Amino acid sequence: MPLDYLIIGAGPAGLQLAALLQADGKRDYLVLEGSGRPGAFFERYPRHRTLISINKPHTGTDDPELNLRLDWNSLLSDDSDLLFTRYTERYFPDADVMLRYLGDFARGLRVEYGTRVTRVSKNGGLFHVEAGDKTFTCKRLVVATGVSRTYRPGIPGLELTEGYDEMSVDPADYLDQRVLIIGKGNSAFETADNLMETTSVIHVAGPSSVHLAWRTHYVGHLRAVNNNFLDTYQLKSANAILDGTVRSIERDGAGFKVTFSFSRVNEVVKELRYDRILACTGFRFDASIFDDSCRPQLTIKDRFPAQTAAWESVNVPGLYFAGTITQVRDFKKSTSGFIHGFRYAVRALHKILERTYEQTPWPAEKLDATPEAVTDAIIARVNRTSALWQQFGFLADVVTVAATRARYHDEVPVDWFAEHGLATADHAYRDAFVVTLEYGPEHDQVDPFDVTVARIAQDVPGQAHDAAYLHPVVRHFRDGTATAAHHLAENLENRWDRPDVHVAPLRDFVARSLAGS
Repeated sequence: MPLDYLIIGAGPAGLQLAALLQADGKRDYLVLEGSGRPGAFFERYPRHRTLISINKPHTGTDDPELNLRLDWNSLLSDDSDLLFTRYTERYFPDADVMLRYLGDFARGLRVEYGTRVTRVSKNGGLFHVEAGDKTFTCKRLVVATGVSRTYRPGIPGLELTEGYDEMSVDPADYLDQRVLIIGKGNSAFETADNLMETTSVIHVAGPSSVHLAWRTHYVGHLRAVNNNFLDTYQLKSANAILDGTVRSIERDGAGFKVTFSFSRVNEVVKELRYDRILACTGFRFDASIFDDSCRPQLTIKDRFPAQTAAWESVNVPGLYFAGTITQVRDFKKSTSGFIHGFRYAVRALHKILERTYEQTPWPAEKLDATPEAVTDAIIARVNRTSALWQQFGFLADVVTVAATRARYHDEVPVDWFAEHGLATADHAYRDAFVVTLEYGPEHDQVDPFDVTVARIAQDVPGQAHDAAYLHPVVRHFRDGTATAAHHLAENLENRWDRPDVHVAPLRDFVARSLAGS
């Protein structure tokens, strides 16, 4: 008999989906893992062993939902012992702790280790997955392998460089050397910070400007924990950041000659010489296991599989994706590329699969269809939810209203709702309120440390639509068409519950929307 679900990869996303299927207890599933342990990616990465996902055990509250806002490593579980915050006090933990945590989380789940998938085909509506001398058959296949291959841009001579995956991480190996690091992400700056004490010169190069996470609010951009190198450049301490394009790399005696085209300096082209060149250019999805019968279409320079709003392949029905490879849906905008984001996306995927294949309605709480009841439910959720907090602008709570009945649905992907809605045979609603947490328009263009422009007056209703900082947004839809939006006023401590500032204006908005005015 074919399995209902076969999951490839026992990393955080594969384990999260397995745990949800296990708890549900209704579907046959199996996880295939090529290595001998869960989370094997963390055996090698990050190379310098410090995670940039925060871990904060001390929050001042015992509310488990609120605590997940400051716990970026835990997977979702009803077992309070399976909280990452119980494993270490370190704010930026060591990667070995993640290995230990995932090993504990995987206990009791159906995982077959040492089973590396070599070929995936599809025939007669079923997937056939080959691993060594074994073949597994399933109705739906979920790939949760992450971005497992290094991304190598098409630079002539790039094969002469040392990749992030293979370079030495011992600073003594770079003593008194001139080093070029290609790339401007966290791996590049993590490497530069590690080598500053022993090198003579480090240049960090790439075609785009450095993007700082505290400004863009995208946590995959350069984080403060990795940006000490910026001081050594701006304070004229031998190192530099080069904005431009590496045109070619050639051997030059014992070193290398790099032809570099500078941006913003009238496209000046120079030849620069280095002793070592390190390529920290990111990772990509490995699609080599798929044959022509089910090869997924790729996107974004072929780095990720192209996906629908349900995380299904755009060209292979029944092929789904989970984990960091789902970041294509909110690329460099929200948090689907990271555990604290995709843990909620995986939970939403589980609900979508149940709705699609088993006609199971999206779980919902019943409400009275009054402005007061709808408002109270929204206020209660925005002040606690971790899912909307982490997956800002990407996941939404949706309140559907039909006559005297309303239903509150948690953590629905915004794009999926727009395409599919939440109607059921006994709840054909006309009105819907879509609740998200969002940063303001062009928030990444605002200097967050400029007090004259970074934040509008707090707790002032009627101005929140101009707010750059995270705040709740409630949009009304009638018969699937957006009619109006209401922004709740900013609050420094993210408490949106003041009666006159937050509650009353929202109640008035809900009442006007339901009345059609």
